[in-house]
Amino acid sequence: MSKQNDTTKNMVLAALMLALAYILPNFTGNIPQFGSMLLPMHLPVLLCGFLCGGPWGAAVGFIAPLMRSAILGMPPPFPTAVSMAFELAAYGFMSGFLYRRLPKTLGGIYASLIGAMLCGRVVWGAVMSVLLLKGQGFTFAAFVAGAFTNAIPGIILQLVAIPVIVLALQKAKLVSQAA
Repeated sequence: MSKQNDTTKNMVLAALMLALAYILPNFTGNIPQFGSMLLPMHLPVLLCGFLCGGPWGAAVGFIAPLMRSAILGMPPPFPTAVSMAFELAAYGFMSGFLYRRLPKTLGGIYASLIGAMLCGRVVWGAVMSVLLLKGQGFTFAAFVAGAFTNAIPGIILQLVAIPVIVLALQKAKLVSQAA
């Protein structure tokens, strides 16, 4: 496939993942106590990294929460959408970066996914601590609650769904299987 075809394919896939990141929270938002815990915007951003590579994943991850916030007011712009933009950019970049460098096995997929998830959560915590230096602050307990405890359903969903989807796309030859 030519470089121009690769770029066009990545642009189309990235646009699809951005659209999914915009739409999926509408479905989970109908379950107020549980919906946001599923982290619906994270799934397409992580997949974009796997499908298109780190730079595309980072772009979709950064744009998605800001676009959704500007159009719908959700997530709230500050500090939520801003911190999510950096968090999701890290997810998208790291999932693509690691996937390109690790074996295309189930273990490599999980290593890429878990590495991206950890990196994104650290970035989110760092951005939140900077944004909230004035005012109420951001404690380590708030970091653990926001990054892990409150996100357990979404983390489980990511750990189950992403590898299955990536393996299916590998089998269909829609994502690279070469190391």
